[in-house]
Amino acid sequence: MTAVPRDLWRPSSGCDDDCLPAAGEVPAVPVARRVLRLVAALGMLLAGIPVVLLLPVLPSRERQGLVSGWARATARAFGVRLVVKGRLPRRRALLVANHVSWLDILAVLAVAPTRMVAKREIRSWPVVGLLAAAAGTVFVDRARPLALPRTVDQVADALRAGRSVAVFPEGTTWCAGTDATDCRPGGGFRPATFQAAIDTGSPVVPLRLTYRCAATGSTTTAAAFLGADTLLRSVARVVAARDLVVSVTIAGALHPARDADRRLLARAAESAVHLVPTPGAVARTRLRPVPTVAPAVPLSQRLADRELDLAA
Repeated sequence: MTAVPRDLWRPSSGCDDDCLPAAGEVPAVPVARRVLRLVAALGMLLAGIPVVLLLPVLPSRERQGLVSGWARATARAFGVRLVVKGRLPRRRALLVANHVSWLDILAVLAVAPTRMVAKREIRSWPVVGLLAAAAGTVFVDRARPLALPRTVDQVADALRAGRSVAVFPEGTTWCAGTDATDCRPGGGFRPATFQAAIDTGSPVVPLRLTYRCAATGSTTTAAAFLGADTLLRSVARVVAARDLVVSVTIAGALHPARDADRRLLARAAESAVHLVPTPGAVARTRLRPVPTVAPAVPLSQRLADRELDLAA
């Protein structure tokens, strides 16, 4: 593990190759089965194209069922089984989760067919980028920090329209290995998108994603997609692993007040995801975010500050 650099716009983890499982640590399937998994996964990705084309003409319930079924089947094609613990609220919500792997997107969509917030680079991925764009993904350009308020506005617009939105507020993937707290991205959950939940009166639902090998009964970093990794290398590890399971644990919803502090709300959600003990003030925030008092400054200055604060 390496020291976690702090970058306001491009968060990074402290992970390196030492965070990945050693050779032979995770039971593997035969080569023939790996090839079959790759073929099946590619078939499901291609099947996603007509799925996206059908979505606009389907009623809401059928649309959600189609997306959920496709995501679950695609994860299964990669050899990954999904386990869900808890239940989502019926109304629209901002879903926030820790970020371990590209598989996280499939896991979240399988549980909650929703619009995603993703980094702009995903748009250039073969097939996946096309599907993400067609499904209404909100892309974040981390090279243009001044565009962040516009991203938050897009999330808020989706919530106002009755659509749930999922975001990975850590801003990057990391191994999430046992006792790997030094690997967690510096700065924790970025609070920017939490403002959209506050502005629209939407609940925030924390999701905890964990990966384990059912064959050994222990957690594994085999699915982790690290900064130094390539997508092909990560996919190869996943299709080779035997009995890989992703668990999605749905925590209780947080209901922010209209004048809540997005930073406290982000800390409360992060605590719920990582099960980290919180100081008193943040612990209270888990039930109802503490409101803040607006400073007595001109409106133009407050708007300028808002643009800067959203990036923090």
